[in-house]
Amino acid sequence: MVKALVLYHSQEFGNTKEMAEAITEGLQAAGCETTIFNTNEGRFNVAEFPQFDCVAFGSPDYFSYVAGGLKTFMDDHYIQDVRKGLKNLKGKPYVLFYSHGGGGRVKDVMTSLFKRVGTMVGEPVGSQGKPSPQVREKCRALGRELAEAASKK
Repeated sequence: MVKALVLYHSQEFGNTKEMAEAITEGLQAAGCETTIFNTNEGRFNVAEFPQFDCVAFGSPDYFSYVAGGLKTFMDDHYIQDVRKGLKNLKGKPYVLFYSHGGGGRVKDVMTSLFKRVGTMVGEPVGSQGKPSPQVREKCRALGRELAEAASKK
């Protein structure tokens, strides 16, 4: 069974959380065992990352940049990969999703920042404010697409 991680940050409005839940629904509908983790509630232990076959990263747009918890994850990922040699940190299929209040430029940062993890699947899904039913469906579809890519690995 494919093991998927949905790693995201959400706090004030919960828009990114709604998107993360929809991605999770898509992954689970495709048969994945899914772990969902909000970096607003703690620091994700990067030593657990190798157990996952694929990952979905989600962030609100904070001044055209990712939330600090996701940046911390990537810092930890880099240290474990380069300095400590932890295996199975790279080569994973991943997807991106983000919420914003009108700019949405975080998409460009995310596309660059997370490529170190592996290969991006599909197009990033964005939501201006509260995710509409159409955005939630795009997230579910992106989750299914990620599950399919991970099952072919």
